[in-house]
Amino acid sequence: MSASATLFRNARLLDPTSRRDEIGEILVRDGVIAALGRRVDAPHDAAIVDCRGACLAPGLVDMRVQLREPGAAHMENMVSASHAAASGGVTTMVALPNTTPPIDEVALVDYVKRRARDIGIVNVHTYAAITKGLAGKELAEMGLLAEAGALAFTDAECAVADAVVMRRALSYARTFDLLVMQHPEEPSLAAGGAMNEGEMATRLGLPGIPPAAEVIMVERDLRLVELTGGRYHVAHVSTAAAIEAIRRAKAQRLPVTCDTAPPYFALNETAVGDYRTFAKLSPPLRSEDDRRAVVAGLRDGTIDAIASDHSPHDQDSKRLPFASAASGIIGLETLLPLSLELYHNGHLSLLDCLNAVSRAPAEILRLPAGVLAIGAAADLVVFDLDRPWRISEKAFRSKSKNSPFDGRPVQGIAMMTVVGGRLVFEREG
Repeated sequence: MSASATLFRNARLLDPTSRRDEIGEILVRDGVIAALGRRVDAPHDAAIVDCRGACLAPGLVDMRVQLREPGAAHMENMVSASHAAASGGVTTMVALPNTTPPIDEVALVDYVKRRARDIGIVNVHTYAAITKGLAGKELAEMGLLAEAGALAFTDAECAVADAVVMRRALSYARTFDLLVMQHPEEPSLAAGGAMNEGEMATRLGLPGIPPAAEVIMVERDLRLVELTGGRYHVAHVSTAAAIEAIRRAKAQRLPVTCDTAPPYFALNETAVGDYRTFAKLSPPLRSEDDRRAVVAGLRDGTIDAIASDHSPHDQDSKRLPFASAASGIIGLETLLPLSLELYHNGHLSLLDCLNAVSRAPAEILRLPAGVLAIGAAADLVVFDLDRPWRISEKAFRSKSKNSPFDGRPVQGIAMMTVVGGRLVFEREG
């Protein structure tokens, strides 16, 4: 794709924004979409890409990724994560600030931007911390960090436990129209817990984290949103009670959004099995009733977006007794096929499924992405909707392999990923 223009033809064009679903063509010139439709006039010297009936959609926007750089590059870094993202059809990813040191200063936001620009594979943005050092006490310089390019503010996997601090954060955010994101877990209730509290935790002899820890934090914060008017986002929601609280808040027209991650609609607590640490997450995998509530929340639009929640860990962090093992799984390379299960299983339309992983997160973060339109950046994924395959950790491009989905049969795979008109990934065969 080195020609000045590239024509993608024989593609099933899928655009969640316009609700386009038709066989057609897209012309890309100078990194943007120059034309699209059933038939497109292209320059005689344009490179031709025959999609052979495969789906062509906006590239995925993954709004929750841990890059481990700086500080833990042996688990992941921006280069390995970028290659993993590209192979999964992700053209934009947003990094959490829980690096070492945490991203709570302008210089560190600049570092991420500079590294992403130098690597030049996919688009990489970053959040900044709500509080200095992720300590939950003193607010970071949110205004300066936003000016430097931080898309929103979160203490990552640390909940802001102090209600006064969260109120101040939301009030400040309201003044400057910034977004605050919360890890929905009341820390004192979750302290020492290893998996979802219930019969299975009791049988395994593991300390439990009550589902109430999630909704208690969410409901507290929703009261603070009422008080302040600040924009608020709940990350990786996992329980029926929290989803219902968010549903009520939306009915009241509060400025509230939320996301979930594939394990919360594709797995339940039984995946822990005989102490499988690759199934240890934060929040933990929940009951089957909660899993079904997540699916229902996606179906009725209460849950706005799906993020990978990519959390790479090395073997030393996971090969420990379950209670001592690190929480989190990788997800960049499985975000598309696992999300497509919602379509294949009849829970979401194809356009709604794609909206959850592209346009919706872009709208929440106010990014110009996730859309097929003339003048939009040519960030595209070409994928085979029905191709069956089996997830294999051996094929992961991520440095870490901590996935509970190893061996899972799925349908749908990214065949080609284009960022700014550049081919950054093409699958053989």
